[in-house]
Amino acid sequence: MSAPRRYPVPAAAVRVEERIEHSRFITTLEFAGTIDEAKATIERIRAEFPDATHHCFAFVIGPPGSTSMTGAGDDGEPAGTAGRPMLKVLLNSGVGDVVGVVTRWFGGVKLGTGGLVRAYSGGVQRAVRIVNTRERVDLIDARVILEYYAVDGVRRALNREGVLIIGEIFGRDVALTLRVPEDRVEDVNRALADLTNGAVQLER
Repeated sequence: MSAPRRYPVPAAAVRVEERIEHSRFITTLEFAGTIDEAKATIERIRAEFPDATHHCFAFVIGPPGSTSMTGAGDDGEPAGTAGRPMLKVLLNSGVGDVVGVVTRWFGGVKLGTGGLVRAYSGGVQRAVRIVNTRERVDLIDARVILEYYAVDGVRRALNREGVLIIGEIFGRDVALTLRVPEDRVEDVNRALADLTNGAVQLER
């Protein structure tokens, strides 16, 4: 079964803060479309809070729940008490292409294994609850060549199908350069064929 082509991702970064037993925790949740973007976000937050004791992280690249590209790190906390619990929350969040970083300043009171798991997973849970999402759509670039008589009808059809016209060349014929949602290619081709008696199809 192929991966979904449309899924929710963070629309903007969110940040929540909490104090537990004198330790300060700041959780940052952001969009990351690639592993490199996730790593860059983690390093940027390290640089933003250089005096923090720990910067624990987790990320899920791809559709919600996908385990093909994930990562997690405890950054000096006892193994399994930070990154893994954070990753579990992200995998069950219903959000894809997401990176979470929990920054901690140690306050002098040890929280114990269970306390750490609750603190790190809880921060991510709170961030997930307030994050606004947008729909991620895989797009392809394509073009169509058509006669002038068909331009207005084709424009309307493309608009209905969610296709963006990113370039136009007017010569003997009209060439439109398009950005097409990948999961709509067949529907777009059917609409174009109906309008032009099969004369126009997408060219990738």
